[in-house]
Amino acid sequence: MTRGRLEAFTDGVLAIIITIMVLELKVPQGGAFEDLTPLLPVFGSYVLSFIYLAIYWNNHHHMMQTVKQVSGSILWANMHLLFWLSLIPFVTGWMGENQFTTASVFLYGIILLCAAIAYFILQTLIIRDHGKDSILAKALGKDIKGKLSPVLYILGITGVFVNVWIGGLFYILVAVIWLIPDSRIERTLKDELPE
Repeated sequence: MTRGRLEAFTDGVLAIIITIMVLELKVPQGGAFEDLTPLLPVFGSYVLSFIYLAIYWNNHHHMMQTVKQVSGSILWANMHLLFWLSLIPFVTGWMGENQFTTASVFLYGIILLCAAIAYFILQTLIIRDHGKDSILAKALGKDIKGKLSPVLYILGITGVFVNVWIGGLFYILVAVIWLIPDSRIERTLKDELPE
C-alpha cells in the first residue's frame, strides 16, 4: 500500500470521528442565551476532544511525510491508533453529558493514554522499518514530549480520584504541550531532502 492511501484513509476516518462528535451537540429548545448554559459541559468536552483530534491529525500528517514504504505492521499499527481515536466521541459525550463525573473523566483519560500508546507503537514501527538513521528517528531525537505525555495522562487518570478537575487539568496540559508547534519533522525533512 502507498503512503498516500494510508493517509487518505486516516484522514477520512478522522473526519468521520469529528462529524460524529459535532452531531452530539444538541440544539437547545429555547432561543435565549441562557438556554445554552446546560450545553457548556458538552461543548467544553467537544472543544478539548476536537483539539486532541487536530493534534493527532497534524502529527500523523507530519510523521507520514517521513515514510517511504508502508509495511503490514505499519498498516495494523495505524488501525490500532484509529481504533482508540474512534472511541473519543463516545467518551467525550459521556463526560460532557454527565457533568464530568469521576468515572467519565477517568475513562476519557484511559482512551487518551491508549491513543498515545498506539501512536508511539506506530512511530516505533516506522522507525524500525526505515532504520535508526531514518528521517523520523533523527527528527524525534529524545522525544521528550512523547515520553512526558503518558506520564501526564497517568497523573491525570489517578488524579481524578482526588478531584475530577485535577485529571482534567492534566489532560488540558498535554493538549497545550502538543499545541505548541513542533517543527522537528519539518526541519529534519528540509535538511535531509534535496531541494
